[in-house]
Amino acid sequence: MEQRITLVTLGVSDLARAKDFYRALGWRGQEVEETVFFQAGGLGLVLWDRGKLARECGLEAGPGPGPVPAVGFGGIALSHNVRSEAEVDALLAVVARAGGTVTKPGAVNTVGFYSSAFVDPDGHAWEIAHNPGIPFNEDGSITLPDFGGSGP
Repeated sequence: MEQRITLVTLGVSDLARAKDFYRALGWRGQEVEETVFFQAGGLGLVLWDRGKLARECGLEAGPGPGPVPAVGFGGIALSHNVRSEAEVDALLAVVARAGGTVTKPGAVNTVGFYSSAFVDPDGHAWEIAHNPGIPFNEDGSITLPDFGGSGP
């Protein structure tokens, strides 16, 4: 398998609500066959019915949606890096107005950079961070630095 992620699909309970939430954050996408696609840098973010996504993956959908999923943390967080601490705080305000739930206000985290977190209306966890140790390329993408660690 090549080391690449091309699409991230979020299972949602109400496609219109999810689409409106991400549009309120400034995302622009297109709805195709009961699915919403957003271009997100070099990959795509997709919103799709939670039950349909679960079935497509050979799984059961499980408990319903909500700001804090009934099953607790799902084990994945999407990260959105920004260029300044002020941008972290400004984006959190937009998230709150759009109907997201701020779960961690902006603060210096245990690793030493400024970050925050929220969940979307379906309970998907997002981190918003300003991490000067992972700078942006000209096109807005990132290239992970050599952290000096050993390989797997």
